Amino acid sequence: MTSTFPNISISTERLVLRPLDEDDVPALAAMMNDEQIAAWTDVPQPFTEGGARHWITEYTAAERTAGRGLDLAVTEFLTQRLVGIVQLTKTNWRIRSTELSYIVAPWARGEGYASEAALATAQWLFGDQKFERIEIRTAADNTASQQVAQKIGCISEGVLRNACIVHVRTEDGTWIDMRTDFIVWSLLPEDLEGTEGQLADTSGFASYSDWN
Repeated sequence: MTSTFPNISISTERLVLRPLDEDDVPALAAMMNDEQIAAWTDVPQPFTEGGARHWITEYTAAERTAGRGLDLAVTEFLTQRLVGIVQLTKTNWRIRSTELSYIVAPWARGEGYASEAALATAQWLFGDQKFERIEIRTAADNTASQQVAQKIGCISEGVLRNACIVHVRTEDGTWIDMRTDFIVWSLLPEDLEGTEGQLADTSGFASYSDWN
């Protein structure tokens, strides 16, 4: 039997991480058309509301059902506004390992939301899900993403040379691919020692039927 992540809501002091739903379509589409997100991810450009709806209603459910990963909306606790996305991919249930990535909306950058959401996800994975390793891969020049990895306690393990493709906008407005290195970071349960007081609250999210 394939292991899968449960429907979950994770709360921090400022944020709620929850399954994506169709109400997130406009905000998700707007966020994904940001220049920095286009540069550092493989999100199709332009990213339409149709693409956002497909991601929410089909892709996320398929990834979770197959046991490959989990996508969570990151929202502000007070306003419920979509701050970003936390994504788990390439999950290996035998060795209890997964790859974590994060995307933050342009208006929400500089507030520490990415590290807060990533840390809460890591605490949940190591605590409730008994995972033993989280991996983060950052493009060599993506210093903002590297700072998040460092802030939550990740250890840099090395460089995957020429293993990453980033995107650069040309003078005529088109995007071209450029190859660069990946920096590989890891986080183990013992790396989070001392953060017990910051553990997030978790609860089931059974009302999201399309995630069952």
